[in-house]
Amino acid sequence: MTNQLPTSGAAGSWRSLPAAQQPPWPDPVLLREVTDGLSRAPELVFAEESDRLREKMAAVARGEAFLLQGGDCAETFEGTTADAINGKLRTLLQMAVALTYAASVPVVKVGRIAGQYAKPRSRPVERRDGVELPVYRGDAVNGLEFTAGSRVPDPRRLRRMYESSAATLNLVRAFTTGGLADLHQAHAWNRGFVDDSPAGRRYEELAGEIDRSLRFMAACGVDPQELRAVEFFASHEGLLLDYEEALTRTDDRTGLPYATSGHLLWIGERTRELDGAHVEYFSRIRNPIAVKLGPTATPDEALAYIERLNPQDEPGRLTFIVRMGAGQVRKRLPVLVEKVAANGASVAWVCDPMHGNTFEAASGHKTRRFEDILDEVEGFFEVHRALGTHAGGIHVELTGDDVTECIGGGDEVLVGDLHRRYETACDPRLNHRQSLELAFLVAEMLR
Repeated sequence: MTNQLPTSGAAGSWRSLPAAQQPPWPDPVLLREVTDGLSRAPELVFAEESDRLREKMAAVARGEAFLLQGGDCAETFEGTTADAINGKLRTLLQMAVALTYAASVPVVKVGRIAGQYAKPRSRPVERRDGVELPVYRGDAVNGLEFTAGSRVPDPRRLRRMYESSAATLNLVRAFTTGGLADLHQAHAWNRGFVDDSPAGRRYEELAGEIDRSLRFMAACGVDPQELRAVEFFASHEGLLLDYEEALTRTDDRTGLPYATSGHLLWIGERTRELDGAHVEYFSRIRNPIAVKLGPTATPDEALAYIERLNPQDEPGRLTFIVRMGAGQVRKRLPVLVEKVAANGASVAWVCDPMHGNTFEAASGHKTRRFEDILDEVEGFFEVHRALGTHAGGIHVELTGDDVTECIGGGDEVLVGDLHRRYETACDPRLNHRQSLELAFLVAEMLR
């Protein structure tokens, strides 16, 4: 159990520092009213759960497990439905099965889910047909509709983010512990997916192998509970500091503060200033945390993050999620890994092959090439093999739907297909088939 942490406590120390990417809330009184209410609300996740994830991330850092982290670029309130959430979970669990069985490593399953409602943006405004309005910053802040009223930041959306996150976590827990994630149902997950998909047929073969293994275990009298339920964790970018502080609680067991909005939070590429508010807030919470590192990140910065965010070198505490781009990863990553390894720090290295490979198609759609995504992952593995360090995981933006947002893949999506089902609220995501294909290819790299 956890208790409320007062605003004046350690989690509020960020307020004296510059805070990047915070919305220009027009009504500070309403903002305080909303955050005061959130500070009295039940926590969304428990400190004990975050501690278990930290132990699992320590195994990732040691090379004894592999992290699969994925989900929407930006969750939407409208997308908080049972079908949409179950589709994402099924996709992630199928990927995890492929990785676990084919590569024989435990897979730590973490969703970009139940909190990924806010996005940092490169520009504060958006222009269309000569009209300029504030940029869409995610459903937690304002609306996607391009109207003046929709784009005004509204603090009441923070309460709705909390409610949507709670509903999502309820569905996640029901799905992962109520039998739907049972490995014995591997074939049922494939229904409507296998027939016309090369990756699906490949998964069907794997599911057949798993079925035979399960029958063998049953014949031997072995039926572990671990095969019937899945431990699944929630993560998001800890962007909106007013929200995160309001949901910070002090753990009764230890007297230490935890962010209870999610099990794992990360600092984004645009908010990782060492003397900024985000690093300060993250230094105060006990959750496992991560920092996104783009191609401009330096070895000295990496060491400084370790000193600020994990000064006791606690295993599982800190993860570096690198997002270099396919053309940069082989050049920029080695010096970072070498310097951190020479320092002896316990850090998990994870590859985000999405954000460094985004471009705009002639149609105006932001997209990514599946081949570039795969190439960055391959480069990530090559660097770690060459240095004798651990490639700890992948962090991908995906959906369980058959969208047409990223081009390429075995069931090739063409540039001309982008308009057919381009449904993302922000950045392009891998669809169900592309996600599963990536999992098979990563499993081969792990071997």
